[in-house]
Amino acid sequence: MKKISQRDIAKTLGVNVSSVSRALKGQKGVSEELRQKIERMAAENGYQPMDFAAAEHYDTTRIIGIVVPDMSYNLYAHIVRWIESEARKSGYMSIVTDTCDRYDYEVESIERLVEMHVSGIIVSLSQETTDYSHLLRVKEHGIPLVLFDRAADVDVTSVVINDADTARQATHYLIDGGARRIAFLGGSNKLKQTADRKHGYLEALRERSIPIRKELVRCHDASFNSGLTDTLELLNLPEPPDAIIATFGPLATSSMVAIKSRNLRIPEDVSVIGYMSDWVSDVMNPRISYVQQNPKEIGTKAFRLLLDQINGDDRVRRMVVKTRLEIRESTRNT
Repeated sequence: MKKISQRDIAKTLGVNVSSVSRALKGQKGVSEELRQKIERMAAENGYQPMDFAAAEHYDTTRIIGIVVPDMSYNLYAHIVRWIESEARKSGYMSIVTDTCDRYDYEVESIERLVEMHVSGIIVSLSQETTDYSHLLRVKEHGIPLVLFDRAADVDVTSVVINDADTARQATHYLIDGGARRIAFLGGSNKLKQTADRKHGYLEALRERSIPIRKELVRCHDASFNSGLTDTLELLNLPEPPDAIIATFGPLATSSMVAIKSRNLRIPEDVSVIGYMSDWVSDVMNPRISYVQQNPKEIGTKAFRLLLDQINGDDRVRRMVVKTRLEIRESTRNT
């Protein structure tokens, strides 16, 4: 017989897991009527605390799960570092799993973490994810869940940047520097992140009365090879771009490689703005102007929101982290 957990009791009775935990420990904060219901259900179903769980954390290990689409992507490595840093301060350890940007791996990873009775899960979605039922199942089980960086229009707490506004600002900067044929390199169109960034880019073009050219918009895979192929195709156009917004780090670096392979100058012939971290920009020649995505704040806030849920906060919250446009040598001066 499957052992009943405090989450099972909470779900059946329609109460918080924290209430079940307090009742079974004899703590205050639970009505006598509810306490009796909880104790009766626990007794009738042979409830026993998990041997390896910290009792004060509701039949879970003091472990959280972190699900990322591609750990080789510098942004995620930095965010995970800050999540783990915050987790350690609160006595939690982390299990990190890489989905290789695949939906089936994402579902499998989350299911395994649920089976392990982790205290909560922090997820950045894959490029393939359009069905969010696996996330809703996590919520239905009462397991704390936070999305970060790549979120979706679902009823789940998230930590993101203002994707549309950052792309809008970057496009404005390129226009102010004299660019008129600005290309957009995005990830998969399945990503809300790509859609939002593309929206900001198109909005900026309309605001400055710059014609929208569909052939300059390329939204495929957010990988180095995809960025290389798309940039070379853009440079083969009869009227190639004079600037590129690359909305993922691998796309920014690959676009610069492609531009240089054609013996074109950056930024004199083609300006480039990317989304990345400062040290990646620093090792490129020229250094790339970029949207600084603030991985420290994303990671820190993601864990703190998860911890709030672990401690009984059931609110769905959407937190937007501030960013800034760092201007380096890959763009023409305004």
